[in-house]
Amino acid sequence: MASAREMRLRIRSIKNISQVTHALEAVSASKVRKAVAAVTTTRPYATKAWQVLMHIARQPGRVSLHPLLAHRPEIHNVLVVVISGDRGLAGAYNSNVIRFVIQHFNRQKAPVRYIAVGSKGRDMLLRYHKQVVAEFAGLPAAPSFTNVSAIGHMAVDEFLKGEADEVYLAYTNFVNMGRQAPVIKKLLPLEVGDEAGRVQDFTHSHLTAAYIYEPNEEELLDEIIPRFTALQIYQAILESLASEHAARMVAMSNATDNAIELVGHLQLQYNKARQQTITSDLLDIVGGSEALNIQR
Repeated sequence: MASAREMRLRIRSIKNISQVTHALEAVSASKVRKAVAAVTTTRPYATKAWQVLMHIARQPGRVSLHPLLAHRPEIHNVLVVVISGDRGLAGAYNSNVIRFVIQHFNRQKAPVRYIAVGSKGRDMLLRYHKQVVAEFAGLPAAPSFTNVSAIGHMAVDEFLKGEADEVYLAYTNFVNMGRQAPVIKKLLPLEVGDEAGRVQDFTHSHLTAAYIYEPNEEELLDEIIPRFTALQIYQAILESLASEHAARMVAMSNATDNAIELVGHLQLQYNKARQQTITSDLLDIVGGSEALNIQR
């Protein structure tokens, strides 16, 4: 059994840890509100861009309008953009998305390469001996579209060059403060008929009117499709940031509660140890007093 001094030191250490975890919980609670607000502000632009894209891409001969709409007859290479965090202390947030991705693409017959967004995901992918062709770590706490547009450009370039026949996006969808679900979405080739495959579940209006676009449809698609692809990645990063902060808040809340519970348990053990020490001292005093009385 540990001594009373060791227990005091341990209780003090756990109390200090609980203060740190409580502070991290408060910081994450503030950040998750900002991240959710950032996700919400991107929806109006993404919704309008999607409506225009849907209208153009539903026209006859849409596959020939742009190469990003063309499906490859055979899949020889697959590229996956995996979004994780740069820091730990978020429970199973990072490990959940990486394990989910690996389990999903282990069934893929074609070779799979990865673009890692976040150092934690990169490290886990390398630990599983996966091929990581690029990494994007150290993104700002509140990234802008400019900060992440390079990821979308790289995915588009890999597809256009034929280095990837399919491009997928893996991230953690923010459901609520207590639930974050890893998901995988097909990014390229763009499937305009699959509304459920988008990063956000937008409300689509049925565009029945005929529009005249200037410049022509080809030039418009050259601008809209790559931008919308990058926008999906941007929204996925915002979703993942909100999920990471929520997971960290919950993890730190649980850690604080466990620390408080452990301190109570150790305090009880410490009191028992002190009581035992005091009782032993009293017995020694009484025994010595009795021995003196016998000698007299």
